[in-house]
Amino acid sequence: MHLQSRWGLSPSTVTPGCFASVMATGIMSVGAHLKGLTVLSTVLFWLAVILYVFFLALVVWRACSHNDELHADLHNPSKAFGFFTFVAATNVLATALEGQAHFRIALVIFGIGLLAWLILGYLIPFSAVLGSSTSPILTKVNGTWFVCVVAAQSVAVAASGLKANLPTPAAEVGLGSVLAVIAVIAWSVGVGLYLACAVFVGMRALLHRIGPEDLDAPYWVMMGALAITVVAGSKILEGGTSPIFAATTVIMAGVSAILWSISTWLIPALVLAGLWRHLRRRIPLGYSAGLWSMVFPLGMYSVASTNVGKVDDVPIISWIGSQWYWIALTVWAIVFCAMVWSFVRSANAKTSPSAAAS
Repeated sequence: MHLQSRWGLSPSTVTPGCFASVMATGIMSVGAHLKGLTVLSTVLFWLAVILYVFFLALVVWRACSHNDELHADLHNPSKAFGFFTFVAATNVLATALEGQAHFRIALVIFGIGLLAWLILGYLIPFSAVLGSSTSPILTKVNGTWFVCVVAAQSVAVAASGLKANLPTPAAEVGLGSVLAVIAVIAWSVGVGLYLACAVFVGMRALLHRIGPEDLDAPYWVMMGALAITVVAGSKILEGGTSPIFAATTVIMAGVSAILWSISTWLIPALVLAGLWRHLRRRIPLGYSAGLWSMVFPLGMYSVASTNVGKVDDVPIISWIGSQWYWIALTVWAIVFCAMVWSFVRSANAKTSPSAAAS
């Protein structure tokens, strides 16, 4: 039971944000593909698929046999927004498949992600905010709230990527127009959600204390949400000639450049916050599933910089993205190794004679 409780490796203990590791691994696969690292991209992609299937099985099992715990998480404002990691993970896999020219499979996966976004996009705010017994709700606002932004923008990224790679010209009129509309709507909703979440976090900071114990890894999603918004904007800008794309080109180009600058500015601030938390206030630094919420933004920033540098023809930004990938990959490797090591230690503790006696 120690292993299952610590890791969330059972239907009763799996967390709403369990798909964050899939998001992180998937975006590292996409980044490797952009750099031409085919073998690394393939290995990371299949690792993401394995993690996705594993956690999906646990979540489905939980929905069938542990409905009370699932219901409690849906009404918990500090946890419920983690469910959006399923949407983002699904669309990251769709984007990776689209980059590997598996259009039909990518379209099916994207359909699952789109449906999940439409359902959770209305369900989570109503259940976690209006349906919560917590008072005041503002005390439960945290970095996971920004995952709803990531989910919306993942839909925009996948839709615009699929539109840009339609297999036949005839599809441009029908499916292409639908994908274009979906991409623009999702991008616009994501921008609005980011502004709303930023206001809520700001109000939380002003009205209720945010201590070192609260300033954890998921706050990196603040930066990651901006980065994926930049990626979505750049994908739409290079996604074709649909009228709705043409009508929003100027807005998206300007907003994407501004948001990339803000995401760049946030990185040192988040690093300093981490140093204050762990060095100054001496909060122990160890493995937790929440660390994957830091890895994904780092990988997404690399992809965002590469894309915006290409679209805006600014080589220095593309260079930043290319070099940043190695930083993101290093952090991914550290967190992955920490996860494996934590698993081994937990397994050994479970099978040791003293653990058995207790």
